[in-house]
Order: sequence, then structure tokens, then C-alpha cells
Amino acid sequence: QERAATIINEKTFAVLLNRYAAAHKVEDAIEIFYKRKDYGFEHDLVAFQTLLMSLCRYKHVEEAESLFLLKKDEFPPVIKSRNIILNGWCVLGSLREAKRFWNDIISSKCKPDLFTYGIFINSLSKAGKLGTAVKLFTAMWKKGCQPDVTICNCIIDALCFKKRIPEALEIFGEMNERGCLPDVATYNSLIKHLCKIRRMEKVRELLDEMEQKGCLPNSRTYSYILKTMKKPEEVVEFLQRMKRGSCKIDSDTYNLILNLYVRWNYQRGVQTVWTEMETCGLGPDQRSYTIMVHGLHSQGKLDEALHYFSEMRAKGMIPEPQTRFLVKAIHRKKEEFAESSLSPVKANWRTED
Repeated sequence: QERAATIINEKTFAVLLNRYAAAHKVEDAIEIFYKRKDYGFEHDLVAFQTLLMSLCRYKHVEEAESLFLLKKDEFPPVIKSRNIILNGWCVLGSLREAKRFWNDIISSKCKPDLFTYGIFINSLSKAGKLGTAVKLFTAMWKKGCQPDVTICNCIIDALCFKKRIPEALEIFGEMNERGCLPDVATYNSLIKHLCKIRRMEKVRELLDEMEQKGCLPNSRTYSYILKTMKKPEEVVEFLQRMKRGSCKIDSDTYNLILNLYVRWNYQRGVQTVWTEMETCGLGPDQRSYTIMVHGLHSQGKLDEALHYFSEMRAKGMIPEPQTRFLVKAIHRKKEEFAESSLSPVKANWRTED
């Protein structure tokens, strides 16, 4: 037992609790928790919360709540423990139970903290109860519990998704006024949805603001904007802006630009992107070849499409089913063309006979 005590620590118990909860052995997990004293560990609140988290993580939220209520005299029902249960119901997708437990928190002596609000607002937003989420969010300001950037982002993104962009911009403005600084995720939510409705002046305004405030745009920011581009010159402008802002171009961005250039039949741009990808070691990958095969096919360049397909296979890349079907169709089309071009010759031979 002395040897065991030297190798058993808090992490050991956490791993065991997780394993038993994952195997749906709730009683065994609880039993392991109460064996802590055999190895010189206290039954403290932090350890109890670890047990609750393990049970909730593997969907045993009902059992976790029952245990929480049963042991409230042994372990004080503090807000952190309540947050674990609330989050468990929310992750489980049971909004009804989450609402019930939220009401229990409100009626208790415990005051909801930032995490409590964040958990419940996120759950309401995901469940489509945006009106309730916004009311709760507004109530936070009034009660002096200032939402953090994560909660603000949740509401802004949900409003944008529902095409309520003016309201999202209003909350964005309030964030600045109340000292809750927006992060890249805040700007990206707004830029993504503003791009969809082609409000490019506002997008540029937000992009300028990001750079001025030192909240540098990332590759995702630029990808939303690049998708709206109509000509190569615009792409070049934003690529230069990315480089000025030290924003590294990743493989997804390269493939996005490649797709645009192929669609516009801008061959010089295609070659430039292809070479840059090779130089940077970011491709071309399976997605790059897929873009080339499909794009060249749509332009009627069947031989070139087949060339890229062969090169992709030679590099050991597995084509998507749609690409395989397309290549089979190209081969059939080429065979039909070959047969049709030979048929007049055969007709002449028969006439001469």
C-alpha cells in the first residue's frame, strides 16, 4: 500500500473516474471516489466536482444531479458545482431540464456567475430560442454582471445567423462602449455574414478597425472576403494586405484562390498559386487536384483534366467518388467522339466495295 501511495495521485483518481463513467459504471465511479481516504486523500469539494464532471461528460447527468442533491450537506452546493450540472444538461441537448435547473439556481441562495450565464445563453442560442437568449443577455448588463467576449460572440453569431445583423452590430457597438473588447471571432462573425449580403463597405470598415486596434485578421477573416471577389485584381490586393499583416496563407486559402482562378480561367494566376503551394510545402493536395479536374472539365479541357487526375493518383491521393464518376464520364465522352469521327471513313469504305 505504501508503494501504491507513491504512484497514486489526484490525476490517477481523475483518470479512473473518467474510465468508469465512460463505461457507464456509475456506482463504481462513486465507489472509487470514496476510496480516496484509503490512499490518504481527502473527500474535498474539488474532488467531488471532478466526479460530477466525469459523470456529466459521459451523459450521466441525472445521476450527477441526484448525487449533487444527496451530498449537499457534505459538499456545499456552490455555483461551480451547479454550473457543472447545468452544462451537463445543456450538452445533452435537454433544454427542458436545463431550464428547470436554471430556475433552481435562480431560486437558490447561489448567485449565477459569468459561466452560468454563458452556459445557458449558449444552450438557448443553439436551441433556436434566440429571443430568450437576448433577453437574458440584456438582463446581465442591467444586473451589473458584464458579459465577457465569449458570451457576446455567442449572441452576435446567433443574431447574424438569423439575419438580424443590425441588432448584432448594435451589440458590437455596446461592447466597445462598455469596455468588452471584441476579438477576432467577434469580427469574423460579422464579416462572414456581411459578406453574404454584399455589404462590402462595412466589411472594409471592420477590417480597417481590426488592424488599427491590433486585433489582426486571420486566414478565416480573409477567406470570407475572398469568396466575394469578382476579378483577379481584387484577390491580389487582399493577398498583399494579408502579407502586410503577417497573416500566413494556409492550404485552405490557397485552394480557395485556386478555385477562383480556375473558375475565371485565369491561367497565370493558377500557375502562380500552384508554384507557391509547392514552394511553401502546403500542397498541392487532394483538394487542389479536385479543383483542377472539375474546373478544367467545365471548360471543356478534357485532356488536361485527365492529366491532373493521373498525377493525383500517381502521388497516392484518393479521389472523391464524384471525381471518379466525372473521369469515367470524360473517358466515355472521348470514346464516343473517337467512334463518331471514324464512322464517315467506314461509310466510305463500304461505298467503294
